[in-house]
Amino acid sequence: MTEPDLRDLDAFVAVARTRNFRRAAVVQRVSVSSLSQRLRDLEERLGVRLMNRTTRSVALTEAGELLLSRVAPALRDVSDALDQVRSLREIASGRLRINAPPPAIDLVLAEMVGPFLQAHPQVELDIVAESSFVDIVSEGFDAGVRYGEHLAQDMVAVQLSGLQRYAVVASADYVARRGRPKHPKDLLDHDCIRTRFGSGAMLDLEFEKNGHVVKVDPPARLIATYLGLAMRAARDGVGFWATFDGYVREHVKSGALVSVLEDWCEPFPGPFLYYPSRRQVPPALRAFIDFAAEWRKREKRRG
Repeated sequence: MTEPDLRDLDAFVAVARTRNFRRAAVVQRVSVSSLSQRLRDLEERLGVRLMNRTTRSVALTEAGELLLSRVAPALRDVSDALDQVRSLREIASGRLRINAPPPAIDLVLAEMVGPFLQAHPQVELDIVAESSFVDIVSEGFDAGVRYGEHLAQDMVAVQLSGLQRYAVVASADYVARRGRPKHPKDLLDHDCIRTRFGSGAMLDLEFEKNGHVVKVDPPARLIATYLGLAMRAARDGVGFWATFDGYVREHVKSGALVSVLEDWCEPFPGPFLYYPSRRQVPPALRAFIDFAAEWRKREKRRG
């Protein structure tokens, strides 16, 4: 009987952890059919069924649970050992995949990309913009970017920027016609431009002043998932738009937009880069982490 090699066991662990062949195939960077065949071959060589699978689900058998409990820690040790050896290379290289929400990309990551790639010419950077929350491990990402309240506890997090804040803006013409809200609840009497996320959710607008939190769900004259449309609509007088201050700061300075409720828009921590907790990280990711730390130091000195 031919003994399984590390690739067979690694494929088994990927499927066992995700309970999903499609997500495991993304992690393994192979096709679903080839991954399924590898698992069938493994079961034949061992002479025992490891998984019960249907078109919708994957469940481990008793033998599968036993194999996972013994093999997964051993494979982590092997992976850590190989990562440690690879980390000795002086030049970071290869693909680095990062999942991040559009505001974090536009307002924080975008200005880092060019300088980072110039400093590390052998790194291929793949940044995916996504507002919905994803499992970066099962979806094949090296790291993700999210704001603090949405970080998983088992992740290592590195802050990418200083404080940010929201702004509520409308055109000067709209404010002249409809008035300036003094309290967040006044927005209930105004037309607003709202955002619906990929999940279908349209979150309440949340404001805070001196520790007092107010949430409102104002009427949506326009629902826009595309930033450019929301910006144009606000400037054209459609209604009030709540967005990141970084998107509209220059338009407020120029007078194209009017900012309201500033005393209800308190600063909050900027986005974090997060990645799975492990003793070693891939060289390309380590290079980006170090680059981001130096970038933030320079931003603090300039600020």
